[in-house]
Amino acid sequence: MYPISKYVPCPQCGCPHVNEVTFTWWGGLLGPKLLSHVKCTHCHNEYNGKSGKSNQTGILIYVAISALLVLGILAIGFLGQLG
Repeated sequence: MYPISKYVPCPQCGCPHVNEVTFTWWGGLLGPKLLSHVKCTHCHNEYNGKSGKSNQTGILIYVAISALLVLGILAIGFLGQLG
């Protein structure tokens, strides 16, 4: 028997049993936590556990900001080498 979840049921199949996603390729350890990313134990759909909606937009924003931060750090390092 599964414990009662603090997350909304799966929007795809309606199953109330979900697991927190702890690591992803796009967000490492932090991204899934920030977006309340969960995975349905029945159909394996992944979504925002608090809203029941897709995290696709949040993932795109997270990846874009992470990429910009990395590029900014690299640019600062490169400019430091020139001076």
